[in-house]
Amino acid sequence: MSATFSPNLPWIESPFFEKELQQANLDPILTEQMHRYAEDGYLIFDPEIDIEILNAALTGVDPLYNGESRKQDAWQTVPAVQHIATAPKVMEMLRLLYRREPVPFQTLNFPVGTQQRTHSDSIHFNSIPQRFMCGVWVALEDVRDDNGPLHYYPGSHKLPFYDLIDMGLKGSEAQTIEDVYGSTYKKYEERLEEIIQAHGLKKAILNMPKGKAIIWSANLLHGGETISTPGATRHSQVTHYFFENCVYYTPLRSDATIDKLYIRKITNISTGQPIENKYFDQSLAYEAEGYPNRHPIPESLRRLSRYIPSFLIKLIRK
Repeated sequence: MSATFSPNLPWIESPFFEKELQQANLDPILTEQMHRYAEDGYLIFDPEIDIEILNAALTGVDPLYNGESRKQDAWQTVPAVQHIATAPKVMEMLRLLYRREPVPFQTLNFPVGTQQRTHSDSIHFNSIPQRFMCGVWVALEDVRDDNGPLHYYPGSHKLPFYDLIDMGLKGSEAQTIEDVYGSTYKKYEERLEEIIQAHGLKKAILNMPKGKAIIWSANLLHGGETISTPGATRHSQVTHYFFENCVYYTPLRSDATIDKLYIRKITNISTGQPIENKYFDQSLAYEAEGYPNRHPIPESLRRLSRYIPSFLIKLIRK
């Protein structure tokens, strides 16, 4: 029996993906890339970014670190960083993978390996509908076993998204960034490690030459390996992408069950313009990032409230 609807998910996450892929009339290389991304949750490819751009990003961001191990949103002052985030080959691949217009909204540049514990980007950046988010990591120098390469768990994107409530944790109590990345997040990392062991997931290590890139799905579990050569650099850039016509929120600071959804206000790096949060094409007006101001609920909606999850009621208030 053929499907009569298309789930409101990226097509690579759809239960009907294989059939749709057969009907897509892509060339054999693209067909295999779509299939691999659907199965593994990541895709290694050549973004075809000129070496001069890569070098300009590396040297342009270097004085901005000020002793820190990362620089967020250097695209605002370093044109090469913006160019990498909006590279035509990257944007084209994301359109194919998600069948929506990608919105680059954050860049992170690193001089060294992060040595970050395993996590899912979905806990930091999430969308309604689900899974319309991904990361693209570009090597600005060769990545080896000794300079803190990435690690990831192929196929882990197919796991359920483990929200804080699933971990026995509460997100909306965080009042500051320090709260967000304090004890709650450390407990999340520890409990996620137990889940990885329970599923028997196998870790893979990513060694990559300068200029190559990896796209990973929002829910792919990944992190950074130990730097085994003291002082080794590992210059790289990560760009995070949402996709148009979604609500964008931060699970680490949310408790949807009790009507607390921490909404993100994002800027499209391609245009420098803000992007509206939308729910079924309806714009949601929020004055600032965070928990939206409350508005009266229309009586017609109030009568239906017993049938509608509380966080959706909040989203369709006018």
